[in-house]
Amino acid sequence: MTREEEMARLEEVNRKNAEEIERLKHIHSLPILMKYGKGYWKYAIIAWATVFVEVVCEILIPFLSQYIIHYIWDLNAVTKTYTDPLSTNLTLTSSLMGVLAVISCTCGIAAGFAASKAAAGFSKNLRQAMYYKVQEFSFANIDRFSTASLVTRMTTDVSNVTFALQMILRMVVRAPMMMIVAFVMAILLSWQLSLIFVVLIPFLGFFLFFISAKVHPTFVKVFNAYDDLNASVEENLNGIRVVKSFGREDFEKEKFGHVSYFIYKNFVKAEKMLAFNDPLMQFSIYAAMIVIGFFGAQLIVASAGVPDGFDAGSLTSFISYVMMIFNSLMFVSMGFVMVIISRNSAERIAEVLIETPSIANKKNPVMEVKDGQVDFDRVSFRYNQKSEKEVLSDIDVHIPSGSVVGIIGSTGSSKSSFVNLIARLYDVNEGSVKVGGVDVRDYDIATLRDSVAVVLQKNVLFSGTIRSNLLWGNPNATQEQIEHAAHIACADEFINKMPKGYDSVIEQGGTNVSGGQRQRLCIARALLKSPKILILDDSTSAVDTHTDSLIRESFRTEIPDVTKFIVSQRVLSIKDADTILVLHEGKIIAQGNNDELMENSSVYRELYETQLGGGDFDGE
Repeated sequence: MTREEEMARLEEVNRKNAEEIERLKHIHSLPILMKYGKGYWKYAIIAWATVFVEVVCEILIPFLSQYIIHYIWDLNAVTKTYTDPLSTNLTLTSSLMGVLAVISCTCGIAAGFAASKAAAGFSKNLRQAMYYKVQEFSFANIDRFSTASLVTRMTTDVSNVTFALQMILRMVVRAPMMMIVAFVMAILLSWQLSLIFVVLIPFLGFFLFFISAKVHPTFVKVFNAYDDLNASVEENLNGIRVVKSFGREDFEKEKFGHVSYFIYKNFVKAEKMLAFNDPLMQFSIYAAMIVIGFFGAQLIVASAGVPDGFDAGSLTSFISYVMMIFNSLMFVSMGFVMVIISRNSAERIAEVLIETPSIANKKNPVMEVKDGQVDFDRVSFRYNQKSEKEVLSDIDVHIPSGSVVGIIGSTGSSKSSFVNLIARLYDVNEGSVKVGGVDVRDYDIATLRDSVAVVLQKNVLFSGTIRSNLLWGNPNATQEQIEHAAHIACADEFINKMPKGYDSVIEQGGTNVSGGQRQRLCIARALLKSPKILILDDSTSAVDTHTDSLIRESFRTEIPDVTKFIVSQRVLSIKDADTILVLHEGKIIAQGNNDELMENSSVYRELYETQLGGGDFDGE
């Protein structure tokens, strides 16, 4: 990668990070995510209740320990002149401390189990909610986030939030309660020594929030880089055959290395700042011990001979409470670090959950598509609302039901964008697209897409069997219907040659069948929907011309009432269409049948003569 390319890449990364930081500023993730704990908050309550008992037991143990120290320290205890009832029975006091320790330990274990259950349930609900939300997204929504980013948000980000929640469930009651109660007990023992916390706690709080403010933007960059890393891996694995055939492994390694190093560099930067957290805590603990040791000794001397004065037992208990306070602060600090890391993850998750699908049903939508008539009325369209350049502009065309429409044009002429509007995969910016005389925006989305079958350029088969893949078109289809659809798509010829026929296994992505076979299976799957409109978006590009002609002939005889849109780079695939649309730079520059276009369109005539040389290679 040249220096100019590297600088351009870094500039783009910085731009994306700045946009992400600005966008996430307006997202309040906590109230959005809280509702996804439904069904599992009872475990959180159990965790908090058991932690409460655990804290009470831990607080009482130092309180009782001072009486044991009193008993041993005070020489008068030998003659039973020390009148405190607890100190007169060393065995009773020790046993009570042991029981409290066992209860505390048991409650701690129970709290851990309950917190894990609550966090795992929350994680399940969150992933499920995100997945369901993504299913509602239009192509425009998915384009905005990117596939790799959505995968990162449903995996890494959810894991970060889950770990943070699990820590919070243990800490949210334990740490504040421990600090407050221990602080109260410390004041009761010696309000003078407790003044040290008036200085230390604000000091720690200031630095923790300072670190948070500095670290959060760095983690925004890190998680954006995770998106790029996943995108790189996904792209590499999907195109691994191309990478190896061109010998570009070193290039891909370098590209991956750039993103990986960026994550490493920013993570180190963030961890350097977070590393100040532990030294600050240790400094505070040691400073407190020195001050307490110095002034505590003086207080013991000053209280010598004073009834119920400050003595060695009191100092020991006071130090125990101090350690509890600092341990609680340490828990808060650790949780604080985890919350800092997970904050950006929570915002990214919330961003998905609050995203409004750009395509949704209107109130009281139309629930029936009358026929396959298609009308484009002065349609203009752009993918990005901020973009000045239109992908399609001033499209005005009217297709009767049952027609065969061929669409041809150079690469980038917006042929796919044109047909995507019919199934309302995107919404137009100006004008309207009508199906069966009704604006597609007025239909129930499921009703419309059941009536408009689309076989996209990227044919996708799912792991399973041929039968299970075909049943995507109609889960209730009979064997006869499946075989009929396969026959029309000319897929039956290779299916019947397989040992298990329609029960033959399809590997993930359909990698164990050829490109042409994959395309024919996808066409059969679309036909099982019994659509009123069938759109083939360059869906026979991997099929030989003879089979292509057989498929078109089957369409003419088997589904004559279905409106068929055939997008193709091959003139041969569309030359017999009732109407042929020639697109160039998002505009229809010519339309008509083959003979009319050969006479009136120089662009079409050039394509025809270049590909067919004046002959006809249909094989018919």
